[in-house]
Amino acid sequence: MTAEQIALVQHSFQAVQPVLEQAASMFYDRLFELDPSLQRLFRSSRREQAGKLAQALTVVVTALDRPEQIRGAVESLGRRHAGYGVRDEHYSTVGEALTWTLARGLGDAFTPAVREAWGAAYGWLAFTMRRAAAKSPMEFSCVVR
Repeated sequence: MTAEQIALVQHSFQAVQPVLEQAASMFYDRLFELDPSLQRLFRSSRREQAGKLAQALTVVVTALDRPEQIRGAVESLGRRHAGYGVRDEHYSTVGEALTWTLARGLGDAFTPAVREAWGAAYGWLAFTMRRAAAKSPMEFSCVVR
């Protein structure tokens, strides 16, 4: 990501933060509309899940300019999601739901440049999570030592 893209994501996220849990709830409504089968992957309440998403987004967006500081946490998130049954193809559906939610929440402020910046941010997040999920536990035990 470029410095400009990081700034666009972080600035636009500030506009969403006051209604972040509501936006997260909208995100899940859209996600399950796009793929109702994904509902079975969630065991916590919609409210609890929306809170977890809001927290994760806050951490990631805040540290976009320091990805090395959150890479381990993002990789751990990817491994956990694989354990929940998340598959590679689900990441594109999540990206679509996120883009839809941001477009609704930001309105005219969701410019093509902001859309592209969020796409780059989500692309990094999804790539990092998917790569971690694809690695075997043996590979990670070697890294941890």
